[in-house]
Amino acid sequence: MGTQFKTLRLERPGPVARVVLNRPEIRNAFDDVMIGELREAFAGLAAEPALRVVVLTGEGTAFCAGADLHWMRRVLGYSHQENYEDSLALAHLMREMYEFPRPLLCRVNGPAIGGGTGLVAVCDIVVASEQAVFSFSEVRIGLVPACISPYVLRRVGECCGREYFLTGERLSAAKALAAGLVNKVVPAAELDAAVAAYVETLIAGGPEALATCKRMVREVAGMSLVEAGPYTAEVIARLRTSAEGQEGMSAFLARRQPAWCAPSPGGGEKDA
Repeated sequence: MGTQFKTLRLERPGPVARVVLNRPEIRNAFDDVMIGELREAFAGLAAEPALRVVVLTGEGTAFCAGADLHWMRRVLGYSHQENYEDSLALAHLMREMYEFPRPLLCRVNGPAIGGGTGLVAVCDIVVASEQAVFSFSEVRIGLVPACISPYVLRRVGECCGREYFLTGERLSAAKALAAGLVNKVVPAAELDAAVAAYVETLIAGGPEALATCKRMVREVAGMSLVEAGPYTAEVIARLRTSAEGQEGMSAFLARRQPAWCAPSPGGGEKDA
């Protein structure tokens, strides 16, 4: 992808892409420009058949400090319709990232505040530094974490969502782990190694199987057991007869690596 972004840095070493929020001077705060660029970046990545995993992270010492103050000043003068259209772009971004067809791994290198925590919540696997902190601080300024709420609640449930949305409490990495917002917490010096280990594990899976698994998790969660039976039977029948499923089962029975396995490209990223 040759696109030059103003607020992001896109890196593509082999089958693993890294999307880096790149506004370190304001702790990677997001605005309408970053929202548009993230949508463009993920749409482009989704169309790349050789892509296996995407790592999302922030440049410098923060992951994402929430909304850009300059953007907030502009929003103060927006009409209701302008606010709706502006917010709808963020809602679309959240859904597009949540439904992204490749594994999306979040490397949380520092604070993730407000909408920045929403970016965390839409990822499949979240690895955080012990120094990371999280907060749904919107109520402190008379707002709510509206567009990110569907994805946060899917991760942490209504009990934690009620508490953390209402209080705006700042959560340590350990508390975020206990709530289910984060999958793994490591010392800052071990963050890259932990991310690389997850990447290596993910690229061992069949690309079609991984995409199907993500879709299945989303869909089965809302099904009754009666609905889930035929749906899941159809999913596994289709995969068993697919080229990837045939190759995977044949490789397993022959005690060899399947064709999609290649030497690990790593996946960690050095702090700037």
